[in-house]
Amino acid sequence: MIRALFETINSGSDASFLVNSFNLEKFDVPYHFHPEFELTLILKGKGKRYVGKQMADFDSGDLVLLGSDLPHSWKSESISTPGFHARSIVAQFDKNFLGNEFFDRPELSDIRNMLKISAHGIHYIGQTAKEIGEKMCVLALEENSFRKMWLLLDILEDLAASKEFVLLDQDGVVATQINSNKDRINAALGYIVDNFRNDIVLNEVAAVVNMSPNAFCKYFKRVTNKTFLDTVIDYRINFAVQQLLSTDRPVSEISFDSGFGDVSHFYKLFKRRMKMSPLNYRKNFQKGL
Repeated sequence: MIRALFETINSGSDASFLVNSFNLEKFDVPYHFHPEFELTLILKGKGKRYVGKQMADFDSGDLVLLGSDLPHSWKSESISTPGFHARSIVAQFDKNFLGNEFFDRPELSDIRNMLKISAHGIHYIGQTAKEIGEKMCVLALEENSFRKMWLLLDILEDLAASKEFVLLDQDGVVATQINSNKDRINAALGYIVDNFRNDIVLNEVAAVVNMSPNAFCKYFKRVTNKTFLDTVIDYRINFAVQQLLSTDRPVSEISFDSGFGDVSHFYKLFKRRMKMSPLNYRKNFQKGL
């Protein structure tokens, strides 16, 4: 059964935080979460980024700060040739990695506020992403533990001072849940992320969170202010929109690939949500290029 996975991060006894470089054929880590904060830089690769309830395209240069327990994953597009098509640098740290209440000091108020906001996921853009990307590369190569710590703090300070960012999961559903509920809502969202393009079975996702289907539907609506089905449709429509704008694939093909079994039903739902047909949506976008 696919669900949002809890990841245990062990920095070891010789470091209070982790900085790892990855060279992979593709990004395919399951939708997961952990209590540590995470700063991820994509050096090479493109595909779909999932943060909380938000789905978006990512490309090389993608820079995101994730808050504690915020579920996430980067998934590469299909790879046809062997080789390293995915490269990233990931820094992970606990709020107290420099000691209890370290970030409560007045000199670090900007970083403290940024860490609070990161509960929604922060996507940095523009010059900030470029400059921090360069510093992340230096951080990954630094071997001296003190300079490594100083570099991370310098990066966090620069990010905290930047205005070039976008909040990803603006609903903040996961971020506002008490600890006892986080595992459950993360598991439900994880099921959606990994299955929205296929048949969704209510009994299966209810079993993932150990609830009856009726109780699960009520719980999901109470927590997210949306029905489970509406949330699945949101993911499918978002995926279809991205396919319409980034490819020239036929609408019928996009419909099925997005998880809709019936093209006419797809047209109806798309028009209801986007206020125009899929074809007109694509044409209007192309006119603006």
